[in-house]
Amino acid sequence: LLETFSLNLHRIDKDVQRCDRNYWYFTPDNLEKLRNVMCTYVWEHLDTGYMQGMCDLVAPLLVIFDDEAKSYSCFCQLMGRMTHNFPHGGAMDQHFANMRSLIQILDSEMFELMHQNGDYTHFFFCYRWFLLDFKRELVYDDIFVVWETIWAAKSVSSAHFVLFIALALVEYYRDIILDNNMDFTDIIKFFNEMAERHDAKAIL
Repeated sequence: LLETFSLNLHRIDKDVQRCDRNYWYFTPDNLEKLRNVMCTYVWEHLDTGYMQGMCDLVAPLLVIFDDEAKSYSCFCQLMGRMTHNFPHGGAMDQHFANMRSLIQILDSEMFELMHQNGDYTHFFFCYRWFLLDFKRELVYDDIFVVWETIWAAKSVSSAHFVLFIALALVEYYRDIILDNNMDFTDIIKFFNEMAERHDAKAIL
């Protein structure tokens, strides 16, 4: 038990130190709060353990609440949905399959390009989007708006609203992707370079 926790602790320490370092909130004291929330979660969920990316999901909650207990409680609720996106959860494959179906039905020209240029209709380039609810794709202040939209959508429209944001993100740059005849490497590079430069309001 202690060995397992110690291994998780090592992973947490590595990730906390590099989590959102450029955002004003994350002073050494607040990084310690982030670490405390993560350590508490892992201790209470040793069967799940710590997986890379979890710090990214806690950080915006801590910015809003500035309170370890509230952030922990909210993170536990969030992980009820998000834990399935992490390895062995199975949800990621379903997201990719749904994206494939949506693009194939709604934009056959885009689908054909993806299929012909090395066939990246597996949609692996969306992995980070779904894993972190687009957190690394947006400027920090837009994260809160997008996350609240995703959470609210569960009650008023669809529990799978992340799919429609992902679809909107692809379609927003549709002409650029088609005009440049992008292959898988191109599209990975393109979206990596566009991180934190998207117009969140237009995407929503």
